[in-house]
Amino acid sequence: MTWDLSVGALQAGYRDSVLDPVTVAAELHARALARQDENIWITLRDVGDLRAGAAAIAARWPEPARRPPLFGVPVAIKDNIDVSGLPTTAACPDFTYLPARSAALVSRLTEAGALIVGKTNLDQFATGLTGTRSPYGLCRSPFSPDHISGGSSSGSALAVARGLVSVAIGTDTAGSGRVPAAFTGTVGLKPSRGLVSGVGMVPACRSLDCPSVFARSIADAEATLRVLAGYDPEDPWSREFPAFDASAGDSEGSPRALRVGVCEGDALAALGTDKEIIAAYRESAARLSAAGVLLATVDIATLTEAGDLLYGGPFVAERLTSLEELLISSPDSFYRETRAVLLKARENSAADAFRGIQRLVELRRAAALTIWQDVDAVLLPTVPAIPTVQEALADSPGVTATLGRFTHFTNLMDLAAVAVPAGFRADGLPIGVTFHGPAGRDRMLASLASLLDTARSERL
Repeated sequence: MTWDLSVGALQAGYRDSVLDPVTVAAELHARALARQDENIWITLRDVGDLRAGAAAIAARWPEPARRPPLFGVPVAIKDNIDVSGLPTTAACPDFTYLPARSAALVSRLTEAGALIVGKTNLDQFATGLTGTRSPYGLCRSPFSPDHISGGSSSGSALAVARGLVSVAIGTDTAGSGRVPAAFTGTVGLKPSRGLVSGVGMVPACRSLDCPSVFARSIADAEATLRVLAGYDPEDPWSREFPAFDASAGDSEGSPRALRVGVCEGDALAALGTDKEIIAAYRESAARLSAAGVLLATVDIATLTEAGDLLYGGPFVAERLTSLEELLISSPDSFYRETRAVLLKARENSAADAFRGIQRLVELRRAAALTIWQDVDAVLLPTVPAIPTVQEALADSPGVTATLGRFTHFTNLMDLAAVAVPAGFRADGLPIGVTFHGPAGRDRMLASLASLLDTARSERL
């Protein structure tokens, strides 16, 4: 049985009584069971429980005209975000607990009619960008079993790519909401920090963390973000973004008058970017230009230096604030790469942290003067390369550093980002590009990304 799982198509099917939430729930559960060997889920809801949840949604909103925006839309939740009735593991069995209530963002989803299908796999404690750091099994590319899916939100991205849900929620501290999007041919929307509540989310680096959205289209990602966005007084990191800045070039939201910064191919090559990825990136820039977007060459040295501060500097030490007690009492509970990251983080001093903070402030000011004063957004490849599973297993820290070249800086520099597919390599593996812009410009970035959204091709 095949359905269009886009939010709009599902709503139309429900409205016209062609589909019903219970039938959709049962079919998607069967699909999930058929892909059990792909390690997408840590906890998949029992089919009876899932059908009952779908029936409750249908009974609560029987009148089509009164249905909320995500009525009957199946959603997957990364397993470092609390869902009432389901365990939270953060991919660490010894850390597992049953939450007393759902995370704030999950409550927003369910109040909007969404059907939570289950909890997805991740790199343990959202540490890593490969999808290979989980005791619940590694995740592979849906396009090639020899290549990685990307992480840490590996299961969330795969759930969307494999047609098991319409939308999936991940998290993004260093690129976890965008790297898996590139490797699975999906859209990865990383909101401005503080736009979506983090209450009920297991911290990685709390000052940098934010939930993220995976979908098959910009339209579905935006529809989800509209439900999730909003100030939360319970979250000390929450921020108010009035209408999160709908400006996009004119009164109708067109991106025509915007300026987008791009990098020269030689500069990307110097950063280790694959030739085919550079070619796809250039094609994406050309498509923007043809659509009327103004392009300007930018130097991203301030951004990449900021990114180097994350794992190469003191900011990784923030991960210890929530995990040091478990690290001391039960070091064997951690996956070896996760433990290595945390042990290295303990080498940083308070003075190191302040030096890092001071340098980051300098870099933010430099970027404001040399980049954001001249352009509205910057377009970059999402990742510079597409590693194999064996490469990731042999050198997980090195591969993570490579994959974070164009993502590590984003939250440090207080930017929003949207990752979209940008075609395929000759070997059939997907390529992605990402728009970055100052916090609060989420809608502007989505408007730009929508110009490239048609680059996705059905090759699964």
